[in-house]
Amino acid sequence: MSSGRATFLELFFDLAFVVALTRVSQRFAGLGDDTGWALVTGFGRTLLLFLALWLIWSHTAWITSRYEPEQPIIQAVVVGTMFASLIMAVTLPRAMEERALPFAVAYLMVMVVRPLVVAIALRGHPRRLVPFRLVVWALASAPLWLAGALGPDHLRLPLWVVALAVDYLAWTLGWPLPWVGVAKVGRWRIAGTHLADRHQQMFLIALGESILVIGVVFSGADYSPERAAAFAVAFATSALLWRIYFYRAGLLLTEAFNRAGMPGRLGAVSERTHLLIVLSVLVTAVGYELVIDHPFGQPRPGWLLFLVGGPMLFLVARVRLQYEIFGRVSHSHLIGLVALLLCTPALARGAPMVGLSVVAAVLALVALLDALRRWGQPTEISASPIGGGTSDVGDSEA
Repeated sequence: MSSGRATFLELFFDLAFVVALTRVSQRFAGLGDDTGWALVTGFGRTLLLFLALWLIWSHTAWITSRYEPEQPIIQAVVVGTMFASLIMAVTLPRAMEERALPFAVAYLMVMVVRPLVVAIALRGHPRRLVPFRLVVWALASAPLWLAGALGPDHLRLPLWVVALAVDYLAWTLGWPLPWVGVAKVGRWRIAGTHLADRHQQMFLIALGESILVIGVVFSGADYSPERAAAFAVAFATSALLWRIYFYRAGLLLTEAFNRAGMPGRLGAVSERTHLLIVLSVLVTAVGYELVIDHPFGQPRPGWLLFLVGGPMLFLVARVRLQYEIFGRVSHSHLIGLVALLLCTPALARGAPMVGLSVVAAVLALVALLDALRRWGQPTEISASPIGGGTSDVGDSEA
């Protein structure tokens, strides 16, 4: 089992996801002029590609938390996964079009070949059954991925939706097989500190991608005081997202894992929460790009999906994180959600810059309420209601 913090190799691996998340943001940003059904389908296509990438990253984080990442075989697995992830990243802008096949092949190489390598490396160890489970389920969804890539364009989205649903369902159920049973990730013995590090690092990577968007868009646009103001408000919004995430709950994520009797159970829940957090940051970053380009342009209701939808999703995920760490719900985040919801109809008729400013003001209010609530009080100790109990040491696949 992994015994320490995240390694430099894993940080190197994350560089591929810096590229990947940038490409996801670009696809989202390309929807800025779409409305109605075109916006919905375009968002759904990009979301599917993001979820495929997330499954690759998440599986890798669990592998390096479950096994010693300094071992040569695990390092080879991580480097190989990085190369495949980079292929997915560079093909992602046209992955639903003419580059569907290399995207799908790179994805399947990770999902099928990687667990086979791990299983061979484990030889006679009982834990080899888990990667074999992954192979069987990956082979079950592989025909759908390949049919979607090679078949007619209009069938690609539904086929890939079913294929990805199979992969996520298998992950959720523990890859059940007849006569073998299941291998629930919540029962795995993992290095909780390591997995907490990985979740925090991925959030910072997403936040860094939003900063990259701010800088690139502003440097490439003609200078004007309005764009400069949008640039400043966008940066302040990212800083507030960082503050809200790490204040108390995000900062104590590692401690919560250390205190958990079954860190695998907490890790499974935290992984879904951080999926929402990373997605929310990417969606919010698209709003930055739209506003910096057209700070006082014509109101476009579709832009609210990014301007307001991203921050709202972030607050929903942050409420989940608060519960996972402390076993309670944050009232300040609920206030922020209600405020954004109430402001949305009015923002649909206002300039984009007004919408971004209101979002920043609401997030600032949430951060202020968080600080006031704990002013002068001792630092809280994590009291997670998730991950209680002890690992099932009798489970040979734990």
